[in-house]
Amino acid sequence: MNAEINISNVILETDRLILRTWELKDLDDFFEYASVEGVGEKAGWEHHKSKDKSLEILKMFIEEKKVFAIVLKENQKVIGSIGIEELSEELDKDLDNLLGRELGYVLNKDYWNKGIMKEAVSKVVDYCFNTLKLNFLMASYFNYNIASKRVLENLNFKFYKDIIIETRYNNIKEKSTLMLLKND
Repeated sequence: MNAEINISNVILETDRLILRTWELKDLDDFFEYASVEGVGEKAGWEHHKSKDKSLEILKMFIEEKKVFAIVLKENQKVIGSIGIEELSEELDKDLDNLLGRELGYVLNKDYWNKGIMKEAVSKVVDYCFNTLKLNFLMASYFNYNIASKRVLENLNFKFYKDIIIETRYNNIKEKSTLMLLKND
């Protein structure tokens, strides 16, 4: 069951990062990474071909109040996002009456393989379990996206089931894996 989410007044911090709501002033940083071919595609969306497209999505992030901007403390640059999304898959009966959400994330290509996403997702997991009191979290990755798989495995997400995800561009269907983390 989807839990209600509103991160309007939430700011989370790690050693290197600030996780906060998106602001219109973040448009240039957002477009910088969202326009790079291969970044969005690893998360299931086509890279942005115009700043207008980025602005449209940015306004949606602000309105929906469920997507954190990942800000690098050292320079205040937005380098990615983590959304606490509605569950997209049918769940087994054992999860029916429990509160949960699905995480989705993306990171500026310049910051890949530096442990940043693990740090950010770990902080959001802690927030979801200890503040929001969710019972479980899901996350999925395209099977070719080994880096995303490693992030989830390092945070103790466990295999839940194989799925097919239809991407938001070109209606391409990708073999994917859905992972589960329970709040025990």
